[in-house]
Amino acid sequence: MNGKDLRYGYTTGSCAAAAVKGAAQMLRDQMLVDEVELTLPCGETARFRLRGGVLRDNTASCYVVKDAGDDPDVTNGVEVHATAKVDFFTRHRIVIEGGVGIGRVTKPGLAVPVGEWAINPVPRRMIMEVIKEVFAVRCVPATLTFTISIPNGEELAKKTLNERLGIIGGLSILGTSGIVKPISTKAWTDTVDTSIDVALACGCRMVVLSTGRTSEMAVQRHLPLQDELREEAFVMMGDHFGYSLMSCAKKGVPQVIVAGQFAKLVKIACGHQQTHVSSSVLDLATVAEWVKQSPATAHLELSAREANTARHLLEASGYDQGLIELVCGKAARACALCAPGLPVRIFLAGYQGDMLFFR
Repeated sequence: MNGKDLRYGYTTGSCAAAAVKGAAQMLRDQMLVDEVELTLPCGETARFRLRGGVLRDNTASCYVVKDAGDDPDVTNGVEVHATAKVDFFTRHRIVIEGGVGIGRVTKPGLAVPVGEWAINPVPRRMIMEVIKEVFAVRCVPATLTFTISIPNGEELAKKTLNERLGIIGGLSILGTSGIVKPISTKAWTDTVDTSIDVALACGCRMVVLSTGRTSEMAVQRHLPLQDELREEAFVMMGDHFGYSLMSCAKKGVPQVIVAGQFAKLVKIACGHQQTHVSSSVLDLATVAEWVKQSPATAHLELSAREANTARHLLEASGYDQGLIELVCGKAARACALCAPGLPVRIFLAGYQGDMLFFR
């Protein structure tokens, strides 16, 4: 970015596995450990500094401070704690559980079954592998319990989509590769996929793809919230229009509403599958060509060519209904080209949260 290389970071899954490995080694050797090495799912190795090491009777604990690199991650800097506990002369078993600040899954459609701690499959496998590595030889029957916690996780979870996805009480332990790529598009599109899965698993027959919170709230305000439009039906696609629509088609969503404000719908209408682009001048030139082709909107051609932004054009037109219907119609056709056969309706949200168009 701006000629500077962006720094990768580590997932909460990697940090949890590293903290577990440290706590396990301390419990086994009865001595504090400052650092552990971990083999990540991507094949790379990484070293993690351990902090706050404590040994007490049959328990050991420590934590890792998550470094998300240059990714703007809400969990950057959190303390991922692990406590290892051994109960001797019990049946052989390994228990991995969540503690303070780790959420529980309450809705179907996620990678973790309802009722379980929100520790995803890959992090859980990483944790299990380091436990078996540390305790490769166990002669005495014992139960080993490992508890993952994030002290401020419940508060931080309010800044995420966890509650909507049905993860209650804290954060999730996530990650598939072990590393976090800065400003990761994949992090967003993974969330879109998961949100669609949850909507379908909860019986929603309609999904609302919104470009932002304002357009999402406008739909919630103006359309009756029936079974097909309950909370799980709302998916924040952001700028990832093309990906989100194709994901709905691939997963078999029966019907989709694409909701956005005028500027975003202009970009969609112009064929941008990724709407975070800096081509507004070209977009307005395209709109100018569209409006001049119809007697009902031809008077707006000069306004379209002189407007600074799409919003400026909409306001300068006096919210002209012909212009609105033209752009929304073009947006609907763009949806049909992107995901043929998928029933899509367009919802245009006003800049004050009102409904300007829905068809």
